[in-house]
Amino acid sequence: MTTASDRADARLAWTRTTLGDDTLMLEPASSDASFRSYWRTRHLGKSWIVMDSPPAQEDPRPWLAIGEQLAAAGLHVPAVQAKDLEQGFLLIEDLGNRLYLPALDEHSADALYGDAMNALLRMQTRMPHDALPRFDHAMLVRGLEVMPEWFLGRHLGHTLSCDEWDVLEAAFDVIIHNALEQPRCFVHRDYHSRNLLIVAHNNPGIIDFQGALSGPCTYDLASLLRDAYVVWPQERVEGWVASYRQRLLDAGMMDASVTTERFQRWFDLTGLHRHVRVLGQFYRLWYRDGKAGYLADVPRVYHYVVSVARRYPELGDFVALLERHAHGRDLTKVAA
Repeated sequence: MTTASDRADARLAWTRTTLGDDTLMLEPASSDASFRSYWRTRHLGKSWIVMDSPPAQEDPRPWLAIGEQLAAAGLHVPAVQAKDLEQGFLLIEDLGNRLYLPALDEHSADALYGDAMNALLRMQTRMPHDALPRFDHAMLVRGLEVMPEWFLGRHLGHTLSCDEWDVLEAAFDVIIHNALEQPRCFVHRDYHSRNLLIVAHNNPGIIDFQGALSGPCTYDLASLLRDAYVVWPQERVEGWVASYRQRLLDAGMMDASVTTERFQRWFDLTGLHRHVRVLGQFYRLWYRDGKAGYLADVPRVYHYVVSVARRYPELGDFVALLERHAHGRDLTKVAA
């Protein structure tokens, strides 16, 4: 069995051999919610990233294939210098460490989101998606069911009654129908402020795209503007959404039958799907995987779920169910 120490030794040896320098060292650059990790090194005055993607857990080939397509479509993704698919090591361009998240404020948001929406439109209009896995009914259902299992059940310790399951299933049907009626396109799936970097040319730098799907046209827009890590006033979000709707109209991705109101509903309920899933996923990362770093973001995600669902009368019972069991509970404190 390969230990973490064995993996670290293999990673360092591969990096030194690839760059031809036996003195190189690696330092952590970042990690994500998967088994993938990123390490930074310097060689001849240039910084590089080593992506460690253990093939048994995180096959690096989808990342490579989608990255090549994104680059061909004019998006700024990390260029690949060297790769060892058998071991799961890649030497890639270092896009730096200027993530969108800490740079976003009321003054910078229009420009940064403007760049991000430019890139998003390019992805949606230039990227092939028919060969990608479909964000279909079954996948939409699986995403939503993470919440009752890990939030209501595991974290809040509540066993749903048959009547409560009926409420959940009715709400889920509304959310799923909303997603399926939208035009399909390339969906990055995690297009948000922790996966976008500020770069000098062709901003933003885009990472973590290996889970791309063919899915609803508002999914990435909702991931960006209803980010689990930052909240904007509703009026400002609606302005960005309306402007992006016009761009999709101009690009011919939909017609004028998609009114501002209809597009806003698409956006709201697609974002709601994402946040219902994330609400369960953040607890799963803790209880199953021992990753506590996302718990601090749960109250923001819960607020998104409740505040968005409350705007739609057909989701009133769903909101009441969540509030009945979550009221007064510290959502950042793990259960014993």
